[in-house]
Amino acid sequence: MAKLFDPTSFGDIQLANRIVMAPLTRNRSPRAVPNDLNVTYYEQRAAAGLIITEGTPVTQQGQGYADVPGLYLPQAIDGWKKVTDAVHRKGGKIVTQIWHVGRVSHTSLQPNGGAPVAPSAIPAGSKTYVINPDGSGAFVDTSDPRALELSEIPGIVEDFRKGARAAIDAGFDGVEIHGANGYLIDQFLKSGANQRTDEYGGSIENRARFVLEVVDAVTKEIGAGRVGIRLSPVTPGNGITETNPQPLFNYVAEQLGSRGLAFIHVIEGATGGDRNFSQGDKPFDYQEMKAAYRKAGGTGGWLVNNGYDRESAKAAVESGYADAVAFGKLFIANPDLVQRFKDNAPLNEADKSTFYGGGAKGYTDYPALEAVA
Repeated sequence: MAKLFDPTSFGDIQLANRIVMAPLTRNRSPRAVPNDLNVTYYEQRAAAGLIITEGTPVTQQGQGYADVPGLYLPQAIDGWKKVTDAVHRKGGKIVTQIWHVGRVSHTSLQPNGGAPVAPSAIPAGSKTYVINPDGSGAFVDTSDPRALELSEIPGIVEDFRKGARAAIDAGFDGVEIHGANGYLIDQFLKSGANQRTDEYGGSIENRARFVLEVVDAVTKEIGAGRVGIRLSPVTPGNGITETNPQPLFNYVAEQLGSRGLAFIHVIEGATGGDRNFSQGDKPFDYQEMKAAYRKAGGTGGWLVNNGYDRESAKAAVESGYADAVAFGKLFIANPDLVQRFKDNAPLNEADKSTFYGGGAKGYTDYPALEAVA
């Protein structure tokens, strides 16, 4: 029987334990370049079995929030090298989440002030984070998107491939493809955002075409054993909807099963909210999705996320429900979360007012156990 603190492997990536740091957008990388503050933040959390970085756009068009680090500028790759070196010196493993936000953006963030792109010209109806002229940050409505031309789609697949290569050049142990939370890949998958009538719209197979093309391009570039993917079958985040998610994600899982990925990262329920939230006529069956993946030959780690604590995570791993568990907000406030879980020690409370933007406060100043002993 596996235990939460046992080592494991996700494809070619060896994990010292099964406690994973989930991707967390923190908006502390001006001009899309990682800096010394980011180095400290990730280095503090290197005891995680695996760190998955904040979403990292593969192109400026894929950028949806101000001050998030990218992978499309040489200086950003140099900045990330400092992060990966620091984590590796502490014995940690780190992958970056490669990202294209699609319609969840603002014209001020897009090349030449253009409209964000999406499968169909349907607004997200959500918020994004921009920097005001006075330097302060603010949440504003996302801009109306335009529908991608068929001829543009191969270029975005190529951007993901380039992003994966840049990640390896920056010293990452692998990548996680961001296919969740209402961003571009999720927009193609879900019928509420995708009303295309070409080969990328309509049927489940057509709506899944884009994500599988991205997966194939990335795995061909860096090897499947260094590639994971994050999926959120039912989250309503960023205005995303799907009336019949079970057959859609069973199909996606089945297709991924034959591709040799390192791990599948599944957000259960509404991201950051109700784990029992569902869309469609019946509750989503995550075990059915996992079974479809395993039946198709999938051997990658099954990583679960959303609202887990120490006890529920231990139960998930010991029962075989999951191979590892990812934690977000708990890692914000507890850089030494692994040790706190081992000792069953009290946890710091996260200061929500410092989640997005700012400096060291609420980012690198949470005390470790030895500091409060």
